[in-house]
Amino acid sequence: MWRAARRWPPLLRRLSSDTASSKAPRQRVAALWGNGDYGRLGLGALESRWSPTACPFFLDRAADPPASLSCGGAHTLFLTQSGRVFATGLNDFGQLGVGSSVTHTLEPVEVSGFHERVVEVSAGNHHSCAITADGKLFVWGRNSGGQLGLGKGAGKIVSTPTKVDSLGDFRVKMVALGSEHSIAVTDEGEVLSWGAAGSGRLGHGHQSSILGFSLTSSEYTPRLIKNLDGIKIKKIAAGMLHSACIDEKGTLFIFGQKTEKGFGRSNEAFRPVVVEEIPFSEDVDCGGYHTCVVTDSGDLYSWGSNENGCLGLGGTDMVRSPEILKSSLFKLPVSKVSCGWKHTAVISGDNIYTWVGEALMELFSRRAILLVDNWGMETM
Repeated sequence: MWRAARRWPPLLRRLSSDTASSKAPRQRVAALWGNGDYGRLGLGALESRWSPTACPFFLDRAADPPASLSCGGAHTLFLTQSGRVFATGLNDFGQLGVGSSVTHTLEPVEVSGFHERVVEVSAGNHHSCAITADGKLFVWGRNSGGQLGLGKGAGKIVSTPTKVDSLGDFRVKMVALGSEHSIAVTDEGEVLSWGAAGSGRLGHGHQSSILGFSLTSSEYTPRLIKNLDGIKIKKIAAGMLHSACIDEKGTLFIFGQKTEKGFGRSNEAFRPVVVEEIPFSEDVDCGGYHTCVVTDSGDLYSWGSNENGCLGLGGTDMVRSPEILKSSLFKLPVSKVSCGWKHTAVISGDNIYTWVGEALMELFSRRAILLVDNWGMETM
């Protein structure tokens, strides 16, 4: 079931009208909603929010507004315009990057230890990362499957930002974090992956075989995906047990588990395979067990597990191959898609749409964040 947000909460509406009337400079606002457990919303309390709520922490810091942010399992990372990093929520595996003495925070706290200005942040289930202006990657959090890429000697928990020295010859541009694996793209379009290799989610292929059964293990340092040599990748995504990427020509590659909670060789792609059904892909994201893709013409495709109707196709039956999603609510082409564990959100024009089949409450038990301009912002 598609739902379009029709009205902003009073705080956001007030910010819009007050700023518009005073002709004040434009200010970016971080708006959050959903499950408030462990302070993951950064609003100073544990209560869940049923509609977008402006984060007071950044309202008081208008000189350095949030530029981007990323949601993890139960924590959130914020990146400000000046390149400072803040984190809020659960810290049971050091995923906030502020040491191990803090169990959780109710509002954003600053993460330090970067030698350059940070230009990108990403949050996984229990681990986090940041990319600095000089292309260096810093990681922290849970390292159970080597997902931090710091080598076999690294601890199972790293509670402060640590540079991935093995990437010294690369300039990192983008990173996607899954549950226990990580994927990075360099400025040259090269792709590296590391962490837990189960189901082929790293794209490196079978490592060994005994009596016909494939054996996989963790990659403890970033490793180039050989099957993508010579292909310039522009977009990556990481889910629970699968990964995806798009090259500069719009070709979509998928590797890892193909369908919901399935096991066996026929259900897994251990090396990147082309998804022929979708031409000219522009954006991709991986949920827990589903995948969504936006084409260059603004069409939206989805497939995989359909629990709670997260594919947006109606019903809850699993979909094993890409199906295009049509909705009369879309007045303009889709430009961006983001997948949660069992829910999905897209941007069409200036509007944000979300859906969870017939179980609307499931959406609000999760969490989402957006950035909005509070000057001239229109009600959706």
